[in-house]
Amino acid sequence: MIQDSKPTVSNPEASAEPAPAFGWNRYAERINGRFAMVGFVALLLLELVTGQTFFSWLGLR
Repeated sequence: MIQDSKPTVSNPEASAEPAPAFGWNRYAERINGRFAMVGFVALLLLELVTGQTFFSWLGLR
């Protein structure tokens, strides 16, 4: 017997993305983490392109 390759989910709400909401929740933490990763990569690219550290670029060093 050939089985279907799609995984079965017993609770479809458990696998769904959380909906946007106010306050401390999983959605806010996920978005904050993604923005932090993008900011960190942008900072590394800035240092690579300018040849200066972040603090010297700000004029603090």
